[in-house]
Amino acid sequence: MQGLLIPGLARIESVRDETAAGDVKTFTVEFLDEKNRFRYMPGQCAMLSVIGMGECMISITSSPTRDRMQFSVKRAGRVTAALHQLEAGHTVGIRGPYGNGFAVNEWRGKRLLFIAGGIGLAPLRSAINYCLDNRGDYGPIQIIYGARSPGDLCFKDEIFENWPGFPDTLVQVTVDKGDENWKGPEGFVPSFLRQVAPRPDCTVAVTCGPPVMIKFVLQALLELGFSDEQVVTTLELKMQCGVGKCGRCNIGDKYVCVDGPVFTLSQLRALPAEY
Repeated sequence: MQGLLIPGLARIESVRDETAAGDVKTFTVEFLDEKNRFRYMPGQCAMLSVIGMGECMISITSSPTRDRMQFSVKRAGRVTAALHQLEAGHTVGIRGPYGNGFAVNEWRGKRLLFIAGGIGLAPLRSAINYCLDNRGDYGPIQIIYGARSPGDLCFKDEIFENWPGFPDTLVQVTVDKGDENWKGPEGFVPSFLRQVAPRPDCTVAVTCGPPVMIKFVLQALLELGFSDEQVVTTLELKMQCGVGKCGRCNIGDKYVCVDGPVFTLSQLRALPAEY
């Protein structure tokens, strides 16, 4: 319980710009005291704090199969702007983990379809790397990823070089509008998904991105024959306390920080239309 309520101090080992505009940065961190390190699963979140500025809930971008914990942060408010000012050697507070994570054990033996837009690839990256590091446990893996422009694509080394090198792993990337150097597909993710038309049999589809993208991706998946139970997504709602006490993220009788952020589409349909 201490790790859920009291931050442990961690040193920033490195900072990497993910986008051309520098509005998304990936922080690799290491706890100063080993006792503050916590176990987590793909899809879970942690609270990052900047002393004197506050804290915010961020998806854990790294896989627990890797040595270092990573967070990919989009600059959006006061705390994230303060995080973006930090460099290697600076200290942050981390408490967690929060949420239920992806059901990676239940995915074993199935085909996996990951669909992400923009910074929405960050929480899926944890699950993707987990499954690739346990490649023999899963069927074919297909990754569909899009962003507004080539400069807005995140994790370029992985989507273009690393992930396609794994067996039975297909990575397909689109942008809303390309530049003079872009040679790949153009178009919004939901339309590209319909074009690609992945097969639904024995497949789990996992999606994350801007709310409007998720809305139309869900529609496209249903048109392609996916059932509600086959579709998994995450809810992007404000979470403050992380332990279901403040009520900032409740939907009906559910709390995103405790019962989510990962939900199947069938679970979402049982919730009030508040999200």
